[in-house]
Amino acid sequence: MLVQTFNPFNNLALSALVAAIPILLFLLCLTIFKMKGIHAALLNLVVTFLIVLFLFKLPLGEAIGSVAQGTFQGIWPIGYIIVMAVWLYKISVKSGKFEVLRGSIAGISQDQRLQLLLIGFCFNAFLEGAAGFGVPIAICAVLLVSLGFKPLQAAMLCLIANGASGAFGAIGIPVGIIGTFGLENVTSMKVSMMTALTLPLINFTIPFLLIWLMDGFKGIREVLPAILVTSTTYTVSQAMMTVFVGPELADIIPSLLTMGVLALFLKKWQPTIPFLLNGKEVEFEKHSMGDIVKAWSPFYLLTLFVLIWSFPAFKGLFSQGGTLEATVLKFIFPGSSITIGIDIIGATGTAILLAALTTIATTKSIRVSESLALLKKTILEFRIPIIMICAIIGIAKLMAYGGLTNVLGEAVATTGQIFPLLSPLLGWIGVFMTGSVVNNNTLFAPIQATAGNIIGTNSSLLVAANTAGGVMAKLVSPQSIVIATAAVGETGKESALTKMTLKYSFGLLAFVCVWTFILSLFFK
Repeated sequence: MLVQTFNPFNNLALSALVAAIPILLFLLCLTIFKMKGIHAALLNLVVTFLIVLFLFKLPLGEAIGSVAQGTFQGIWPIGYIIVMAVWLYKISVKSGKFEVLRGSIAGISQDQRLQLLLIGFCFNAFLEGAAGFGVPIAICAVLLVSLGFKPLQAAMLCLIANGASGAFGAIGIPVGIIGTFGLENVTSMKVSMMTALTLPLINFTIPFLLIWLMDGFKGIREVLPAILVTSTTYTVSQAMMTVFVGPELADIIPSLLTMGVLALFLKKWQPTIPFLLNGKEVEFEKHSMGDIVKAWSPFYLLTLFVLIWSFPAFKGLFSQGGTLEATVLKFIFPGSSITIGIDIIGATGTAILLAALTTIATTKSIRVSESLALLKKTILEFRIPIIMICAIIGIAKLMAYGGLTNVLGEAVATTGQIFPLLSPLLGWIGVFMTGSVVNNNTLFAPIQATAGNIIGTNSSLLVAANTAGGVMAKLVSPQSIVIATAAVGETGKESALTKMTLKYSFGLLAFVCVWTFILSLFFK
């Protein structure tokens, strides 16, 4: 926060109401006014800029610096990650690997409800745990479209499925980062353990919700054994990981285990009549196990490099005093006190780039010139979505530095013993505006912990609620929406996708709010 006070009207309720304008305006633009995402983001950026400049008194230089910092972060690392991930996917398609990969999934089951569980739920969770930052939405939605799902339908299902894994994305960073804050009586392990009181209930439900959205109660009844295998395996294994191991592998191990168990189960059991979206089975050639392993290699490589990039020892190379510190470019934006940093080698996008280059080098069926043409095409396809992401993060930075985020947090915290009911709402707001559970916990975890100490509620429970509430916002976060629509070739239909997912986001948020309040009566 770079302003002297986050309460410019000397009235917390009024200041909070004004601070909420960017959030409310975004929702109105994307739902009621049905604006394109890019137009809503740019309009909101201007409105937020004026609010922080004239009402919250953020100096002009700091306001411009806030937008600049958001723009740089939108391009690097987020835009970088998205472009590299989609480029890797396009290389897989061009080389013929993707067709074999698609056939390996269709070969497990032609029933597209079961394909949804394998890809939309299991593989989605795996990619969330390995990479995060929109990678699972982009890749899994495209995979489903290639199997016959409608573009926006595939995007919606992947967004909702991501609610089961978003808390532990990118090697558990959203929860793991909490340990760096030095909060009283709050550690990342304590928060990880507390999430096991809430997230398993949601995780168990989401596969049922996905099948219901696709084929109603009839679908649930017809593939109930497969749903139970998926829900039980993932929920139990993730709960055990969060309680006994920690957040780092809480997505990766459960998702791989669930995918393997479900695939083995489907060798013994299949629904009597397969569900086919287009009334016909997906055509595919049968391939040897060796070909299938090679077809999945781009994603093995992606996981391997991202895991290496996520190791603390590797990250330490780029920290202050590290061997590769010089590769991190840092400068103060002119006219402000805001630091802008660009991590060239240590960015997750570089890990995905290496996976793509290794795939090109080891694949004879694609030339370097073809892969570069695909990269150019990917950049052109995502230029508007990345501009929108830059605008969204610019808004989030303005809200943080201008004090809007603080006043919203303080306003909610003044509710006293009812605060646990609203605690997840604070997390929802954080992720809606930033698109990241990591950023959300960075902004609001200290407020949640402080509020817990004041009202006598377990602070780790409230930080866990902040995380869980934030995950529910990933379903409708403008950043998530723009990545999803762009991935399936529906840029410009962000309002339609938002309307499709909004009620499920609110419904899951309402459950987390009520359940957190109930838990707060027992955990002091």
